[in-house]
Amino acid sequence: MQIVEFTADSLRFADSVPAQAPADGFVWIFLDREEFESSLPQLQQAAQQLGGSALLDLHCQDLANAAHPSHYDYTSVYDLVIFRRLASQIETRAESEHEAAIAAYHGQGGTPRKRTGEGPPAFSRISSRAVGFAVFDHLLISVHPRGCYTARSFLERFLSDAKFSVDATSARSRLPGGPADLVLRMVNVMVDSYLDLRRELTQQLEHWQAELLKPNARFSNWNSLMSARSQLHVLEDLCDEQHDAMQEWLDSLREQPLTSFAADPRVAQAQQDQLVARARDVIEHIQRVVHHARRLEQSAETVVQIHFSAQSNRTNDIMRTLTALTAIFLPLNLIAGIFGMNFEFIPLIHRHDGFWWAMASMALVSAVLVVVFWRKRYLARTSKR
Repeated sequence: MQIVEFTADSLRFADSVPAQAPADGFVWIFLDREEFESSLPQLQQAAQQLGGSALLDLHCQDLANAAHPSHYDYTSVYDLVIFRRLASQIETRAESEHEAAIAAYHGQGGTPRKRTGEGPPAFSRISSRAVGFAVFDHLLISVHPRGCYTARSFLERFLSDAKFSVDATSARSRLPGGPADLVLRMVNVMVDSYLDLRRELTQQLEHWQAELLKPNARFSNWNSLMSARSQLHVLEDLCDEQHDAMQEWLDSLREQPLTSFAADPRVAQAQQDQLVARARDVIEHIQRVVHHARRLEQSAETVVQIHFSAQSNRTNDIMRTLTALTAIFLPLNLIAGIFGMNFEFIPLIHRHDGFWWAMASMALVSAVLVVVFWRKRYLARTSKR
C-alpha cells in the first residue's frame, strides 16, 4: 500500500495515513487488490478520518471483486467508480500460461502444454482488469490489479514534473487538482490504451481481408476469425459499460454544488468546468472505441460475405464451363450412338471413307458449337479478381 500526499505544488510519500488531509490538497492511497482484505481496517480508518465516512460493505465487496464490470455508484460523502482497463501483454500472457497449465494439469496428468487454436495476438489483448476508485473530497482510495502500470506511471510522471518544474505555477498546473481530477486522468490513460489497440486490430483484419479476397487461395483461419468477431463483441460490451459508468459520473459532477469544490465561487466553477471537460473527453474517447469496434465487426462480416460471393461466382463459372463442354460432346455421342446401331444397312457404314466422313462431321459440329459458345461467352476465360 502506497500513501501519497498532494499539495498545491508538490507531493510526498507518507509512511502512514496523516491525521488530516492538507488544506490545499488531498491524500491518495493506492494498493493491489491482493492486499485489499488485509488492509481494509486501515483503509476504513483513513476513510473515516480523512473522508468523513467509512466505506460501505457493499462497496468494499465491489472494490475487492476482480471481475466487477465498469460501474458507478455514490453516497452522500463519496463516489465509487469501477473502470475496467486493458490488460497489458505481460498480464495476458501470464494469465494464458496459468490457465493452460491448470487445464493441462487436470486433463493430462500434470504435464503442461501450450494451448492451440487461440486467436491472433491483437485480439487476445482484448482482456480487461477492474480498477476501483473511492473518491472523497480530500481522499482517493484506488484498488489496482497486481503490477498495474497506471498508478506507477502517474507517480513517476508527477515526481518528474515536480522535480523539473522551474516554478511553482508550472508544477501546480501539472499536478492533479483533486481526487476526481486524478481519477479522470488515470481513466483517460486507460481509454487511450484502447485507442492504441485499434491500429493492431485494423491491421489484423486487413490481413484477413486480403486473404479472403484472393481468387485462388483457400482461407483456413475460420476459427480465428470467429474468435476475433466474438472478441469484438466483448470489446463493444465492455466499452458500453464504461460509457454508462462515466456518463453517470459526469451527470453527478454537473449536479454537485459549487461549494463542494472550493469556497470561492469562481474557483469552484473553474474546477467543476475542468472536471466536466475531462469527463466529456473520456466519454468521447470511449465512443470512438465503440464506433471503431462496430466498424471492424461490420467490415469483417462484409468481407466474409464478399468471400462467399466470390466463391459462388467461381463455382458458377466452373459449372458454366462444364455445362458448355457437356453440350459440345452431346452431338458427338449422338453420332457415335447412331453409327453403333446393329442395323445391316446404314449410310456410309460399308464405304471405305465412311469413318473419315463421320469424324469430319463430328469435328465440324464440335467446332461450330465451340465458336457459338465462345461468342456467347459460355467458354470465356475467367478474369482474375
